[in-house]
Amino acid sequence: MPKAFKTSLLFRFSLLVMLLVPALPWLPAQQPDAPQENFVKSHYTKYEYRIPMRDGKKLFTAVYVPKQSAFPGDPGPYPFMMDRTPYSVGPYGEDQYPAHLGPSDEFEKGGYIFVYQDVRGRWMSEGDFVEMHPHIDEKKGPQDVDDSSDTYDTVEFLLKHVDNNNGKVGIWGISYPGFYTSASIIDSHPAIVAASPQAPMTDLFKGDDSYHGGAFMLSANFGFYVFFYPQTEPQTPHPTPGFDFGTPDSYRFYLDAGSLANMEAKYLKDSNWLYNDQMKHDTYDDYWQARDLSRHMKNVKCAVLVVGGWYDAEDLSGPYKTFNAISKFNPETPTTLVEGPWVHGGWARSDGSRLGDIDFNAKTAEYFRASVQFPFFEHYLKGKGAAQPKAVVFETGANVWHNFESWPPKAATPKTLYFHANGKLGFDPPTEAASSDSYVSDPAHPVPFVGYTTDTVPQRYMVDDQRFASYRPDVLVYESDILTEDVTIAGPISPKLKIASTGTDSDFDVKLIDVYPENYPDPEESGRPNKRVLDTPPLHMGGYQELLRGEPMRAKFRNSWEKPEPLTPGKMTEVDFTMPDLYHTFRAGHRIMVQVQSSWFPLTDRNPQTFTDIPNAKPDQFVKATEQVFHQKDAASGVEVLVLPRP
Repeated sequence: MPKAFKTSLLFRFSLLVMLLVPALPWLPAQQPDAPQENFVKSHYTKYEYRIPMRDGKKLFTAVYVPKQSAFPGDPGPYPFMMDRTPYSVGPYGEDQYPAHLGPSDEFEKGGYIFVYQDVRGRWMSEGDFVEMHPHIDEKKGPQDVDDSSDTYDTVEFLLKHVDNNNGKVGIWGISYPGFYTSASIIDSHPAIVAASPQAPMTDLFKGDDSYHGGAFMLSANFGFYVFFYPQTEPQTPHPTPGFDFGTPDSYRFYLDAGSLANMEAKYLKDSNWLYNDQMKHDTYDDYWQARDLSRHMKNVKCAVLVVGGWYDAEDLSGPYKTFNAISKFNPETPTTLVEGPWVHGGWARSDGSRLGDIDFNAKTAEYFRASVQFPFFEHYLKGKGAAQPKAVVFETGANVWHNFESWPPKAATPKTLYFHANGKLGFDPPTEAASSDSYVSDPAHPVPFVGYTTDTVPQRYMVDDQRFASYRPDVLVYESDILTEDVTIAGPISPKLKIASTGTDSDFDVKLIDVYPENYPDPEESGRPNKRVLDTPPLHMGGYQELLRGEPMRAKFRNSWEKPEPLTPGKMTEVDFTMPDLYHTFRAGHRIMVQVQSSWFPLTDRNPQTFTDIPNAKPDQFVKATEQVFHQKDAASGVEVLVLPRP
């Protein structure tokens, strides 16, 4: 394997970790004004503790306390800001300091005590690591421990052993640390007064990292678990060799690898039970139900700021489920939902002004950090400023921020974008007595999820141009007329399909797309290309098909996530599902498009289109199937959206 490619894999793993855990102290969130290592070391004193839990296990914890006179205008006492993580709180050693502290620069210079903890069974902490440790509602003794009790015991220790604290604790985290944040505030210590679960892993089977619509998120999960291994004893991070994919083309790699079981046997060889658990639990069984944290979000007493990104490729559903669960079970608890045009953790780094080819004409991440996140914690931990509204959301398309007192907005009403003959799409239902479209889905030639070669899951795919897919014969395309006025949608998106298949199982991937006018201007740097294109081809935005939301639905789960049912070949059936929320305006002059296909590879695993145990499917079970989508008076297909009246 070429050295350069090994290096690129190691870099890709480093990037993956950055994307998953951008809030760790050793990962920069933004460019500092001066060498940040000097600022942290000159303003904070570091302490390391091994904090005993109620069952006797000790969790490694790094604490950074402002030095005396470090902040002349604010001598303390200071509140705590805590982050609990499975990804290491390094650097280790009381004389070793990170480059940054806290969620953003505002906190680091604002007078806080920062706490970072290796969670149970990870890195320097004792105990056994359990994937998304199920919450124990009724603890019967000191051996009944979970992340709520571990945080409770940690807070109790900190209040007693760290000087100059004001008795208040804030907690935050992104992705897996977001899960730990959510878990920490169930039956929490009364000193925890503010929490911000950000892109929290919440229900891995229903829309977060592992499964979407019953389809396994193949590339992201395999690519993660070849690096994220269980530990047997406390240890500090150490270099590990990169996984040899053998090609920079992930489509080729996963297609050649065959079934999921074949991949496990060929590459992982039972070396990582964490991956095996994800792969083998392919229905919503007790394993997943116990790990659905949303059903346990009760007795939450602290103020909560739930943060997510409209274009989060990893934990898109988690923020909504967490926000809705807290609001339902704890109606008196101040709870705010924040959603911006961000990828996974994108609000914690960069300025948030663009993603891929799409420009949002605003530094959305900078606005969030300075005007939403920091004021939230300042208000509840220091008594400054005012509380946040119920929802702070960015409207893409129009590119403006809005505050609402509910989410979705109360004024939004459901309307259906119906499919029609000849690829038409509109809000009027079909009137034809008989009308449908069909295509042949072939697992040997699945539809790719991007139109370019990649060795990972590029986060920009969430807004990528879909013209490459619209040209394929195994993708149905429905497009509206040119809009004469703006159309704004705000809330969940719900495909409602009437289908028939020659297979006994199939996927139905639905994509909602914003089609730009054909005369939409190219970026200024593109210039005026002619036939002498010798470098990277110029970007043409005229006719750009911007993906807004796309999700798979495995048909065997159409009636139950726990008990899948086969399709009856040739029989019409309904496949209805709901995709995560969006707040977007289709501008006048644009078109609305919906694409329907039956593979999205290797973003999701291939459906063999035979009703079977998919992880162990045999080669001869992967068969072609003809998929039929109806759009007639008594069998209308379409996508339901919530339309918000324009002011």
